[in-house]
Amino acid sequence: MSEAEELPPAPQEAHTVFGEFFPEAVRYAELLADAGVKRGLIGPREVPRLWERHLLNCAVLSEVVPEGVTVCDVGSGAGLPGIPLALVRPDLKITLLEPLLRRTNFLQEVVELLGLDHVTVARGRAEEMLGKLPPVHVVTARAVAPLDRLAGWGVPLLRPYGEMLALKGDTAEEEIQSARAALSKLGVVRTSVLHVGEGIVDPMSTVVRVEVGESPGGVRFAAKRAKAARTSRRRR
Repeated sequence: MSEAEELPPAPQEAHTVFGEFFPEAVRYAELLADAGVKRGLIGPREVPRLWERHLLNCAVLSEVVPEGVTVCDVGSGAGLPGIPLALVRPDLKITLLEPLLRRTNFLQEVVELLGLDHVTVARGRAEEMLGKLPPVHVVTARAVAPLDRLAGWGVPLLRPYGEMLALKGDTAEEEIQSARAALSKLGVVRTSVLHVGEGIVDPMSTVVRVEVGESPGGVRFAAKRAKAARTSRRRR
């Protein structure tokens, strides 16, 4: 690894956030900096800022995830935010959902190496998973698409009254405004912008919270969900 790509030592904040799982967080950072770069999962220029921009930025999402719930990390990629979240929250049951084989292979290796028994890796596109994955309490995502498109993928995977938590940037409020009509059709009843990680990351991480009512995905996905349920019953 060249000097420009060298993984810096973990900051003190990482000890605070990851606690007893700090050694596993270091191992994950090392895997990202080595195999993650070699396999094209992250760019080499990201290595010097892996801790602040990626691991800690994602781990602080745990501040707004309820206790003991099921989570699906949509478009997990190299495992962000799903794996940092799993390291700080062993109470969660997390599925890392990713369509690309080379990424799911990496994710499976990381899960096994870190001993994350509460994490499952699933390969597929979110829009194809309705009826194949059990509905979850929380969907997480990290800037994989504009909010309207991201919600179209993630919201139908939720249980009634679940929520999607999307890590976004400075344009979070604008994204909510431009996506409002699409969100309403998806059964979204409330949206908000949260800032997490005070004293840990600077600037704080911005999270868009999208909450659904009794019909995640709206009318369109209610029919798809009913069809998927019938198919599942026939298979039994």
